[in-house]
Amino acid sequence: MDTSIHRALMEVLTQFGDEYIIDGVVHKSRVIQDLYSYKDRLIEKLLENDTIKTHFTKSINGHIVVLVNKLIEVFEMDEYFSDSYTKYSKKIGLTTNGEFIGERTDVVLDFPYKDTVLKASMSKEDTDKDDLKPDEPFLNEIIAKEEIDVLFDKKIFINAKKYDEHGERDIDTFSEADNLIIKGNNLLALHSLLDRYRGKIKLIYIDPPYNTGSDSFKYNDAFSRSTWLTFMKNRLEVARELLADDGSIYVQLDYNQVHYAKVLMDEIFGEENFQREIIWRIGWVSGYKTAVNNFIRNHDTILFYSKNADNLFFNKLYIENEQFKNLVSKDDIKKLVKEVGIAEEKVNDIYRFINYENRPERYPLEDVWNANEYDDLNSIAIVSFSGESVSKMLGTEELKGQKAEKLLERIIASSTNEGDIVLDFFMGTGTTQAVAHKMNRRYIGIEQMDYINTITVPRLKKVIEGEQSGISKSVNWQGGGSFVYVELMEKNRGFLKAVRDAKDHNELYDVFRFMLEEADIDFRVDLEKVKETLPELSLVEQKRTLIRIIDKNQLYYNYSEIDDANVRDLISDSDYQFNKSFYEKNGDLS
Repeated sequence: MDTSIHRALMEVLTQFGDEYIIDGVVHKSRVIQDLYSYKDRLIEKLLENDTIKTHFTKSINGHIVVLVNKLIEVFEMDEYFSDSYTKYSKKIGLTTNGEFIGERTDVVLDFPYKDTVLKASMSKEDTDKDDLKPDEPFLNEIIAKEEIDVLFDKKIFINAKKYDEHGERDIDTFSEADNLIIKGNNLLALHSLLDRYRGKIKLIYIDPPYNTGSDSFKYNDAFSRSTWLTFMKNRLEVARELLADDGSIYVQLDYNQVHYAKVLMDEIFGEENFQREIIWRIGWVSGYKTAVNNFIRNHDTILFYSKNADNLFFNKLYIENEQFKNLVSKDDIKKLVKEVGIAEEKVNDIYRFINYENRPERYPLEDVWNANEYDDLNSIAIVSFSGESVSKMLGTEELKGQKAEKLLERIIASSTNEGDIVLDFFMGTGTTQAVAHKMNRRYIGIEQMDYINTITVPRLKKVIEGEQSGISKSVNWQGGGSFVYVELMEKNRGFLKAVRDAKDHNELYDVFRFMLEEADIDFRVDLEKVKETLPELSLVEQKRTLIRIIDKNQLYYNYSEIDDANVRDLISDSDYQFNKSFYEKNGDLS
């Protein structure tokens, strides 16, 4: 059916290139998803079209209200868009409470852990060890769309420092060539990067929480699979906006969630952009040989997607055939056959049989890694007990789940060239950034946990000094380079940390009293009721309650507040100038 509404909608969607229209076919699920989330650019373009404005908006007290539900109904009607993407009632996908995950607008904020790096283990036997059990509950909150006001506004950066071969120093400007490390909630940090980095990240690699039940997620029975998927959806949607048109994203998981994540990523990135399911043989880790009564699990899965399959940048890698360098020549065969008394005319037959000349000098890299005699990619087991280990480099306790530098080297070499930008927003101990640094790529890392200052930053300082673990020798790393470190300026986030760290009821009550004086409390909360019922709850439930009542729109200070007198006094002059430089001088990053 060709109507004025249909033509107007097609006119708008065409302006986005292949974001919504692929080979002439409307990607309805993506359009519907972005309408549900009120994606700014899409809504702005729709409002610019007079036909759409007439049929799908209404004026209330001088304000324009977009009738999103009516727009969504249009895209769900086969009469308007008769293509391979069917109407809502025929859709297949992940759902929770009758609603498709891909169309949920809820936001899951994680407090306080991305915890697979330090406390998640590789087997039940490891989990049962007291020294690996998390000693804090995983506290998170799901926020409905209508409760979000300024949550995703750009945040103020503080404590801006630059690290290079001369040490550490405060800085007041941000250079296009700077590597960037951010401490803070990764979802909010990602939104703070959008204006400067949208469409400019060549590679994203993440090793998110696996939600195995053996990491800290098990302490929150509300962190169900659907909640985990919403948690991932929030972040992957922003990640897609940051990716360059020829960019790639690699998401590493295990069997617990990888197949659900695949369906989610098909919705966000499009099935046509799925490239490979990579299997990484992780090697035997303590407990694997005896902890299970069937086949021993020995791999992780890495989902590899492109932003745009037609424009995907990819360097095809090969494994060198070391045996080829020591092949037997015809002369060698002649000597051999003479010694054993074989007729000389048989030499050519023997040579053809051995067929050394036709054997390849190198093998194209397959999608199963560290699983054949030619592939020297390190496993987790090797990393944990080798000189590559970060714990040995820094003299800290053994860190579980650390990835091999060779693993990241392979991914970075496949999907970037020197100077390209690599992003890892579940930074952990900083393996992605360390490898990117040694390979002369620019990088961005985001980590919320405090160990960013005791493990991650010290590790990157060692890289600058020229440490020789991991891939250093193979890439002839001699040291050098620099990175910039910043923190999101905490507001209510400081109270969340205080709630988390409270050791008993008395300490938590002191935090609550301070919150009543200084924190931004959700205006809908009945504080008198909270005061009355709080003493009846367990310590964990008290923590959850206090986290619930904090206004999540005020976790960190927004950049829009930087010139307010009460905020400006809290920021150093150098940090003030750094923020102006970062947000208001968005030069070309190429």
